[in-house]
Amino acid sequence: MNGLSKLNRILFPGSADYEKVGAGKALALGFQHAFAMSCATILVPLLTGLDVGVALLAAGLGTLVFHLVTGGKNPVFLGSSFAFIAAIQAVVNRDGLPNEFGATLTEQIQVAMWGIICAGAVYLAFALIIKRLGVKVIDRLFPPVVRGVGIAIIGLNLASTAIANIQSNNGFDLYTSGYYWGWGLALVTCLTAILLSSYGKGMLKMASIVIALGVGYLLSLIVTSTGLAPEGLMSLDALWQHAWLEMPNVTFPTFDFAARGGQVLRAVGLLAPIAIVTLVEHVGDVYANGAVVGRDFTKDPGLHRTMAGDGLATMVAGFLGGPANTTYSENTAVLAATGNYNPLTLRIAALIAVVVSFCGKAIAVVETVPNCVLGGACVVLYGMIASVGLRTLVENHVDFTKNRNLCIAAVMLVLAMGGAVIGGPSFSVSGIGLGILSGIILNLIMPEPKAAKPGLVAHSVPEEEIVRER
Repeated sequence: MNGLSKLNRILFPGSADYEKVGAGKALALGFQHAFAMSCATILVPLLTGLDVGVALLAAGLGTLVFHLVTGGKNPVFLGSSFAFIAAIQAVVNRDGLPNEFGATLTEQIQVAMWGIICAGAVYLAFALIIKRLGVKVIDRLFPPVVRGVGIAIIGLNLASTAIANIQSNNGFDLYTSGYYWGWGLALVTCLTAILLSSYGKGMLKMASIVIALGVGYLLSLIVTSTGLAPEGLMSLDALWQHAWLEMPNVTFPTFDFAARGGQVLRAVGLLAPIAIVTLVEHVGDVYANGAVVGRDFTKDPGLHRTMAGDGLATMVAGFLGGPANTTYSENTAVLAATGNYNPLTLRIAALIAVVVSFCGKAIAVVETVPNCVLGGACVVLYGMIASVGLRTLVENHVDFTKNRNLCIAAVMLVLAMGGAVIGGPSFSVSGIGLGILSGIILNLIMPEPKAAKPGLVAHSVPEEEIVRER
């Protein structure tokens, strides 16, 4: 461990003033952080058709890039972002069927990756703006009404995907035996997630989604192996197709712009604007992480550095064929639970993620999760994303008696949920990105009503006094 400690101090000098941790404890904490991040990171590729191994590889490498950019001062883990799921699904057909972005799954991923790379570039652009103008520019561009509604529409956009996973599990027709089994397994998974997230403590609460998936998986295995459920409800073919050790299915972005430039521009229009919302979440995560650790990370290493680290990590993921990265609050919760804030443990978790990405059998187990079980977990997961948006509105006391706020929210919701597309065949903005951009523009062009000056306020007289005087 001495050699590793020396290398750690050279690469990440900012970690030197944190508490020292022994080899055994560091490894144990690293595994705990790796488990906490895996709950969400593996779900994104499962829902979008991207490779699970690549998602883990991108998360691990992205976290190490983030720590290099921030001098190793932030105990943060970066994993796959849920905010991009709907947009990736619009570009990548999980079943591999042809669409306007490519004839094969690989071609679709090659196009989608430019959207992920450009989303990372958005982070870098805002990092530069924050360095020049300060943190307050975020509050000016993204007031609570835009943030709250933006987060809510991300969750609402995904709602139909969760239900589709349940009702069309492995191609079963409506109201057949397989259909009802799908709903039954989904409900067990959903209720397990609800109970654990509501009443569980410690790791049970933090890992509620992955435990629920495990319960649904085991139950699916039992009912299919005993013949209770119809054939096709669950397939274990992937277990035999994967080797114990194998390379992640890295997919580089297309560079054939002459033939596929239009596809790339449309993908960028769908994916890149979503970074506008996730960078606001990034700010919140950095503040929360600092509150747990007891340091102001917006000053040292600086919010511009953390945002640049997040952006570069997302670009790395895009060049590998993985989903966009984002800071994980799950790992901040582990920091709070353990009381150990040494960033070294997060880097160990990143290395664990990289190693696991080469374990073919482990990836195969994840790929054999039935769609209905996935859908049951996502009912809670997607609903919670939308609910966090509503909580943002409530906690920031957004006043919906003001027509200004009502109008901003109304336009954002309808444009995002109604299937609006603005642009042309070569470049267009639609869905979540269009909704978020419309909110930002409306907020900038519609000034807040000025409060009346104290000397000009007309003091109202209580009705009972008026009656008394009459």
